[in-house]
Order: sequence, then structure tokens, then C-alpha cells
Amino acid sequence: MKKEKRALISVYDKTDILEFSKKLNQLGYEIISTGGTYKILKENSIDVIEVSQITGFEEVMDGRVKTLHPSIHAAILARRDNQSDLLTLEKMQVIPIDIVVVNLYPFFEKQKIGLSDYELTEFIDIGGPTMLRAAAKNYKDVIVVVDPKDYQEILEKIERNELDLSFRKKLASKVFSLTSAYDAAIANFLSNQEPGEYSCFSYKLGSKLRYGENPHQQGWLYLNTNGKGIFNNIQILNGKELSYNNIKDIDSAVKIVYSFNDKVITAVKHNVPCSVAMGDENIEDLFDKLYNADSLSIFGGIIATNQKIEKNLAEKLTSIFLEVIVSPDYSQEAIEILKTKKNLRVIRLLEKPTDLYEFCSIDGAILIQQIDNFLDDQYDENFKIVTEKKPDERQMRDLIFAQRVSKFVKSNAIVTAKDGVTCGICGGQTSRIWAAQNALSRTPKGAILASDGFFPFTDVVEEAYKYGISAIIQPGGSLKDKDSIDLCNKYGIPMVFTGVRHFKH
Repeated sequence: MKKEKRALISVYDKTDILEFSKKLNQLGYEIISTGGTYKILKENSIDVIEVSQITGFEEVMDGRVKTLHPSIHAAILARRDNQSDLLTLEKMQVIPIDIVVVNLYPFFEKQKIGLSDYELTEFIDIGGPTMLRAAAKNYKDVIVVVDPKDYQEILEKIERNELDLSFRKKLASKVFSLTSAYDAAIANFLSNQEPGEYSCFSYKLGSKLRYGENPHQQGWLYLNTNGKGIFNNIQILNGKELSYNNIKDIDSAVKIVYSFNDKVITAVKHNVPCSVAMGDENIEDLFDKLYNADSLSIFGGIIATNQKIEKNLAEKLTSIFLEVIVSPDYSQEAIEILKTKKNLRVIRLLEKPTDLYEFCSIDGAILIQQIDNFLDDQYDENFKIVTEKKPDERQMRDLIFAQRVSKFVKSNAIVTAKDGVTCGICGGQTSRIWAAQNALSRTPKGAILASDGFFPFTDVVEEAYKYGISAIIQPGGSLKDKDSIDLCNKYGIPMVFTGVRHFKH
């Protein structure tokens, strides 16, 4: 049959392209194509014209230049209701292109496999995005196809003559969504992820969630296209679909346990640690300490550890109600035990946290900041013992432990701890003394106290003394630091200034 329309097909991903191309032929489309796509269509007896026959220009530079030609882009961009555009095509002896089917060099995938900068640069597509953007701009007259999953629907709409404007706009939108993420990924690669004048962060839809924080809110999970990070590298071994709140809690819990080089286990609820335990003993014993520190808040929370979960711990975890368990590894016995809880989400973590930045959306804008990943060796550079009495080795270990935990608690954060286990955790109060009173009310004598911010008054020291706090750590920096120092000296409480604030708003 005489072909009345033209389709340009140039795809890296050849999924279903043979069936799609055959059907286009049958529907009266003349196909032009490039390189490998032309070859595979030709080999499968599909009528196809090589793009060089249209341009009169052979592919050069290993295919870097093949479709960047006026005969291609004029055919895509010509407005069918603009007489001047049509006259230009006639003078150029160019036939309009009605469908553009293009997918891109796999930059997203290749950046995950450790290529050199030079090797990865070769997977930056130029001609593909150019054709896609041109076709998407002219969506009123050109069908643009970037996703093989759309092939069948497009064919059905062509057959039924239902290529309406709203569908065309939807396809065009997919193009600009893809090319913006594609360019952002390249910008991140070239800048080593350093934010520039424009925000260039590249994410792809991972899943549409059942809902957001509440059932009346819709939620989505988007994954970093570089393949890095916690949620690009998990295995869900058991349980229901992860919820929006589960995902936020998992993120906090994993970041807590991987803030330490020691063995650590934490319970998290409402994106805040209920308790944290650190030590040299086995993880089952650490869990016992964690549970005894706060057996109430853990109900309905999540557990995360940076250690392998074995049979004994699995049995303990199934004896209480939990939403999620996260670990880098499980014994087979542990997995079988945990699977007896049908709805319990059991997650194997395949990668440590990698994010350099965190984001907060505000109305009409977005805030970006570096992750608060201050480490022990950086503390050592800033530590200053400001009291006459010095903390002993055990106290210093607990002080550093509690200070690190405070990074994950909403300001004004107060964390008390003893022997590598948190005792009281409180934050999110508008007054630091209220947070201190709450945390101290669950704290035994001899524990230490950590604060994410300085003390503007002596009230926290006074309260700490009443509860038998044995040492205090805080950033320092208040105009009234001397008052708190003098009071600690009076009560014989060692106090350490870190010089580093850890607000979490």
C-alpha cells in the first residue's frame, strides 16, 4: 500500500520495536531509521529507509552525528497549519515526519557500573534528546514516543483515529520529564553532585504509594537515577507494601545505625529514635538493653541494626508488635521465623546511606542542605572540657554516643544515656527545659546528658543535677556559657563543649 505518513524510529532499547514497526507499516507509515535500529528492521524484512537517504549525509564520528540535519528537524518541527512552514518543506523537498520513536543511550544505567569519566561521557545522547524535544514541542502535529510501554496504546489509537490533543500532550510531557531527569543526571555527574545555580537532581518514579502521611494524601516514591542510596538497594523479604511513613522511618533508622562504626541497634517511631543501644556485646544482648530502655514506645515501631540478625534475635522480635525490621543480613533460620508474622515488613539492606544532601519543600521553593554527618574525628578537633572536673573514659564514650543520637532528634533535643544505651530522648519542644524535664524523668542516676544546642540559661544544669546526671555535653556558644560552667563546677559535673550545633527542624 502507498505510504501516506512517515515515522522516524531510532531506539537504543529494542524492546517490542519489531512488532511496533510492522504494525506501523501496515497502518500506512513509511519508516526511516538509523544505525542499529535500521539494521535490525531490515534484517526482519520490515520496509525501512536509512536516514542518510533522507539527509544525503552519511553517519560520522562513530554515529555521533547522524540525525542532526535540517531535513530531519524541519520535517519534525513544521507546523501543519502554517503555510510558510509547509512552503519551506516544499522548497527543501522534505516530507513531514508524523511520528518520532526514540529512546536514549542508557546513561542512567551506565553510571551505576563504575565506568571511567571518558567511558560514561560516550553514553550522553545528543541526537536523541534533540529529536524528542523537537517532536514534543510540535506535539499538536507529531506523535512522540519515548516509552516502549506506550506502543500498544498508540497503535490502538491510530487504528481508531483517537490521537486527540490531550493524549499528544501526555506523550510530550513524558518526553520533557525524561529529558529533564536525563540532563540533571549528566549535570550531577559533571559537577560531582555539587549544587549549582539550578537544581539538578534526577529521580524516577519507583512506586505510587497507597497514600501519604495520612489516607487523604497521595504519596509517591521517586528513586535516584544513579542507583545509589538505601531505597535503590533493598530487598523486601516479607510483609505488606511499604507505606510513606514506613519509608521515612526506615531512612532515619538506617542513618542512625550507620552513624556508628560500633554494633548498634535502634527502635524508631514517628521518624524519631525511641532508643538506641551501642556496644561490643552480641546484637541479641544489645536488643535487650534497647527494649528495657523503652519497652513502651517500641510498640508499632521499627527496628534497624547494622549487624546480621540470627535466630535468637528473630524470636525476640516476633514476640512484640513491629511494623518493619531492617538489617544488612539475616540467617535463613531468622528469615523463616520472621516470616511467621505475615504483615511484618522484613528488609535486607544492600547499601549504606550515600546521600550528600537533604531536601525540604516549602511553598514555591525547595531548601537544600548538606547531610549532618559530623564524625568523631571532627569532634576531637573541637572538643573542649570547660569544667574543673573531667569526664572519665566511660562517660566520654557515652557523651559522644548521645551527642550523635541527638542529630536525629527534633530540636530542642535532649538525650540521656548510660553504658551505651539511651535512657531518655525528647525533642520538638519550644523550650529546651521542657525537653530536658521529659528526658530526665526516664533517666537513672549516673547517666550523662547531651544537648543539640547550647544552654542560654542554667535551668538545664539545675534539672540535670536533681536527676543525678554525671556529665554533660553541649555545643557551647551562649553569651551565658559561664553561668552554666560555674554551676557545673559547683555540682562537680564535668561538661564538654563540642563547638558543633545539631539542630534538626
